[in-house]
Amino acid sequence: MIHGKMIALSTRGFSEIHDLTDDVRAAVAESGIQEGIVNVFAIGSTASVTTIEFEPALVRDMSEALERLWPRDMQSHHSETWGDDNGFSHLRASFMGPGLTVPVHRGEVLLGTWQQIVVLDHDNRPRDRRVFAQVVGE
Repeated sequence: MIHGKMIALSTRGFSEIHDLTDDVRAAVAESGIQEGIVNVFAIGSTASVTTIEFEPALVRDMSEALERLWPRDMQSHHSETWGDDNGFSHLRASFMGPGLTVPVHRGEVLLGTWQQIVVLDHDNRPRDRRVFAQVVGE
């Protein structure tokens, strides 16, 4: 069986992090699938999905680390070509990756106690984002 759910959210950009764990759990519950996987995929080339302990200090650490690796004021060929100054956004998203697959066991998303599923919007402006959760199994 396969079940999909679109998750919509508004973001501010600049690697803002949103916790999707409850949305993904709801998609799994709606599916009725007991054993399988759920794939969580950010639609767009300037967002990424990962896991993190979603607490304020670590969210800040993540933001500061991304800024050190790919600063928002970095020069990029992309920004020079298109004039949108978001080359850093594409690099952050590409290196982190657009999706994540998590096991589903006994009808539950298999996560650690301090592990949440998050989406990061790396773009340089507010966006209406879509993330697709697809549950596959039986």
